[in-house]
Amino acid sequence: MLPIFTSGQLVSRSVAGCFLVATMAASLAGCATPDRLTTATGYPEDFRARYPIVLTETPTTLDIFPTMRGLDKSNAQRIRSFAADYLVNGHGPVVIQMPANGGSHSFARPAVDQIRQQLHASGVKGYVQVGTYLPNDPMQASPIRLSYVGLGARTTRPCGEWPRDLASASSMEGWENKSYWNFGCATQANFASQVADPRDLAAPRGETPGDVSMRTRAIGKVRTGDDPSVKWMVRNSSIGSTGGN
Repeated sequence: MLPIFTSGQLVSRSVAGCFLVATMAASLAGCATPDRLTTATGYPEDFRARYPIVLTETPTTLDIFPTMRGLDKSNAQRIRSFAADYLVNGHGPVVIQMPANGGSHSFARPAVDQIRQQLHASGVKGYVQVGTYLPNDPMQASPIRLSYVGLGARTTRPCGEWPRDLASASSMEGWENKSYWNFGCATQANFASQVADPRDLAAPRGETPGDVSMRTRAIGKVRTGDDPSVKWMVRNSSIGSTGGN
């Protein structure tokens, strides 16, 4: 015997059936879409992508504070190191600027002649420009400035940028367990400034020839059945005998 339903029961059952179909469709649609809990950060996760190191033409400067007697050994050593860097990475003229006024103006000119002699002795054979500049405060010590333009490494952005709040109290921004924007900038900037030859970041250096004598010695010992390793003789001495009597 078939069940008998009233018109109200038929309407309620049809509504329930439509609701069940809609719920199943939404569930299936949710399985086909990506994880909706995953949110994009809006910037690269890797700090090397946020602060990449690039090779640019940048000025390199050196401030020399001469004494009344001219250049001392410390200043001469700084100038030789400056000249060595110029020969590797620099091009164009070397610019020497001395203060136009101030307390160090009187003995700056003799020091400039000594600086040019140090540059020439270090191998700088190019043109050297000599000029003056106005110090910001004549009462302060004004150095002689050396500069050249050459290849250098630096980051594309300066450190200290904070476009997002680390822990906002009014929103969920900054609550993700992800690197903040400024993370890794100091490491990249320090690494770029410490590279002796910026060209090493673009391509590796060529290999040097192998040590033929060491290789021949090792091969000869292997052929005769001897141990090819190097035996280092370590001689220990007592602490009481060190330095003599």
